[in-house]
Amino acid sequence: MMRILSGTVAAIVIAVGGFFGFEFYMQHRIANEVEAAFEQIRATGGKASHGKVSFDLLKRTVTVADIAGQSAAQPPVSVKIANITASGVSQPDAARFSAESIEITDVEVEVETPAETLRHVSYKAPWIAVKDYSGPTAIRRPPASSSRDDLYRFGLEQLASMTAASITVPSLMATVKFSTAMGGGSGSGEFAYSDLSMEDLKDGRTTSMKAGEFTFTFVQPAGTIKTITGKLAEFAAYDIDFNVMAATFDPQKANDDRYSRVYRQISTGAYTIKFDQLLNLRIDGFSVDDVAMRPSRLQLAALMAMTPPTGAAPPTPAQTREMLEKVAGIYEGIHIGNAEMRGLAVETPQGPIKLAALRFNLDSGKVNEFAIEGLDGRTPQGPFKLGRFALKSLDIANLLRMSALFSNPAQQPSPDKALEMIPLIEGVEVKGFAAPYKNTGKPINVDTFNLNWGQFIGPIPSKARLTVRMSSPLDKTDLGQQALITAGVDILKIDSDVGATWTEASHAFVLEPVTLDLGGIAKASLRVSLANVPRELFSPNAVQAAAMAGQIEAGTIELTLRDTGGIDLVVAQQARAGNVSRDAARRTIADSIRAGSDEAAASNPSAVVAAEAIARFVETPGQTLNIKLMPLGKVTGAQLMQLFNTDPLVALAQFRIEASTGL
Repeated sequence: MMRILSGTVAAIVIAVGGFFGFEFYMQHRIANEVEAAFEQIRATGGKASHGKVSFDLLKRTVTVADIAGQSAAQPPVSVKIANITASGVSQPDAARFSAESIEITDVEVEVETPAETLRHVSYKAPWIAVKDYSGPTAIRRPPASSSRDDLYRFGLEQLASMTAASITVPSLMATVKFSTAMGGGSGSGEFAYSDLSMEDLKDGRTTSMKAGEFTFTFVQPAGTIKTITGKLAEFAAYDIDFNVMAATFDPQKANDDRYSRVYRQISTGAYTIKFDQLLNLRIDGFSVDDVAMRPSRLQLAALMAMTPPTGAAPPTPAQTREMLEKVAGIYEGIHIGNAEMRGLAVETPQGPIKLAALRFNLDSGKVNEFAIEGLDGRTPQGPFKLGRFALKSLDIANLLRMSALFSNPAQQPSPDKALEMIPLIEGVEVKGFAAPYKNTGKPINVDTFNLNWGQFIGPIPSKARLTVRMSSPLDKTDLGQQALITAGVDILKIDSDVGATWTEASHAFVLEPVTLDLGGIAKASLRVSLANVPRELFSPNAVQAAAMAGQIEAGTIELTLRDTGGIDLVVAQQARAGNVSRDAARRTIADSIRAGSDEAAASNPSAVVAAEAIARFVETPGQTLNIKLMPLGKVTGAQLMQLFNTDPLVALAQFRIEASTGL
């Protein structure tokens, strides 16, 4: 019995000794592997050290204490970590290391920068947690270059080699120091992030990155604004691809002309910022959908290399053109399905400014629509409002390229080059605009302003349309408006629609529709047709266009005019001027029209019919006048204009006139 008991005790002692012996062996092995990893950093010229390395075999936990490192790149990046504890560790193969969880405590990162403005940045995170981690056992060899772009690419590529179910950072603090290049003396700033997290990191992609809150304070001892504070709530980004980001720093991807999505969506909660007591700004939220990049157009290193340092000599015209070409490439390298800013409010000493929304999209350097909605503010004369303002199909990339032509004051391009900017935008829309008009104390209102053009022949549109619906108070100090004011009209209402189209197959040009409604005065509609309009008329060369204009032939002209009060205004003015009754004034005007037709009848008998119709139009309030001019033969536009300048009656004689009153 004693031998059995002794044997049992001996077995336990041997097993325990073996366990601790194996644990000691594993700890020694792990310590060697950790040291080997740190040696990799030292081999590249950096500094790396650590304290005690411990291993718990039962819990499969590895702890490394007192980690410190500094990159070889200049300026250096320094890192300090109090402890890294990895639990549930395993090594599925020689190249990878896994852990069920990793906890990192008291992380500090410091960066000294060579920038003209930003001198020092430091970050502190008390605690970082990683779940279900897997990554390489050896750190990839850092780039030999110390350039910022190579380091960015290295960091993104290193991230792409890791997987994790989640990464959580409850809080992250940062401090920055600025140099005098910021203006008014050196400054400093503090930033704080809370509830940072990343989910499902794998193959260089993650399903989400979130932050609960971001706050900052920037202090500058001198200058007009000394303190800036801000707060951003609920930042979130979904379906992020770090591989695409890395490609923009990789010269080997310079020929990759495909769009690759970087973010499915980015959204934020409210953002507030205060500039001392001078200005307060709040935005209810941002959202950006479907962001993609083309590495061939977004080689950021090449662009950054062209950015002149602060204090450098102004760029030459050639350097400016090259820079603008690079910036144009950036716009062509970014795709944004939709971007929206909501609920902007700015408090100023002059009063609040509010904007309900700003929206745009971007594809291949073009914005299909850029719109702002719900703008309210104040001017010295009073409040203003804007329901909606939109630019349609704005080609930002080529606008930048065109602006480069004007970068040399000593060598300005010809005026026809400026015309080439017209196709870069295809329309403007304004709705619900109201603003004070001069010193009248009343607003000018634009219900609708819509201008579109297209069917370009070179830089000249061959199709256009303008729609305007507005009202404006009249200014009693304006001599041209005093007659209307005297007649009792204090607000002029305008409703117009003008369209013009040239058809290449028939070489016909038609001005239609042309409608004008002057509220309380008259309504008019006009249709003008021209024949034999050559394509060369749309040349940006003014001399060539003028030469081609001589071939244009006059077509049919149709006018419909309805009196809605304008005749009564004219009659009242005539009555006051002649000190007669309104009926007498009306008869005098009609008689003078009939009398004037006698002279016109000699050259154009149909002029008598037209004059009679106009006289009846004057005699009957609320009447409608219809006039139609049809060319009697071939009449060129140049001949007609010359005749109108020298003898209008002879010009009218080139047409058969039909006129009538009534609907």
